[in-house]
Amino acid sequence: MLGTAVRLSVLLSLFSVGKGQIFHMGPCPDPSVQEEFDIHKYLGKWYEIEKLPSTFEKGSCIQANYSLKENGKFMVINKEMLANGKINEAEGELMHMDVKQPAKLGVRFNWFMPAAPYWVISTDYENYSLVYSCTNILWLFHMDYAWIMSRAPDMHPETVEHLKSVLQSYKIDTDKMMPTDQANCPAEM
Repeated sequence: MLGTAVRLSVLLSLFSVGKGQIFHMGPCPDPSVQEEFDIHKYLGKWYEIEKLPSTFEKGSCIQANYSLKENGKFMVINKEMLANGKINEAEGELMHMDVKQPAKLGVRFNWFMPAAPYWVISTDYENYSLVYSCTNILWLFHMDYAWIMSRAPDMHPETVEHLKSVLQSYKIDTDKMMPTDQANCPAEM
């Protein structure tokens, strides 16, 4: 009885911390990633088109810019416009997590935090990118993230639906995916 109460307490506290996150029972899905991924072709600006909700993205005009640093490491700068018009920016490091599967990347925004999965499931480098991340919690359930990104601030709806169907083929729930407002964004972003 005490063990069940402790587990329920931990579970409820995780749900309150992860408000807005998508939780599912069981372990993370294991989707295939882009074959022969070339990170150098992936560099540059990407606009977020749709995503599964997350607590760390609250604004509109969300974009990510990937670049190569002088030390040979890869950097990402994520930007969003908050409701008050302020531009929020976060700089992180992108790294290969599995040399046999170069599309299985990790991203870290603090040196003291471990890298979070950043898996490029599919990209043509010039138009679209489909990214997935998942965290197992106590191996009882998982919290997942997904992003549909484009080199332009908009994407044809058929392409969006196709990319969602790719996620669905791996049993990744896309019902709660939401569009990112890319209208009226400041030019300086």
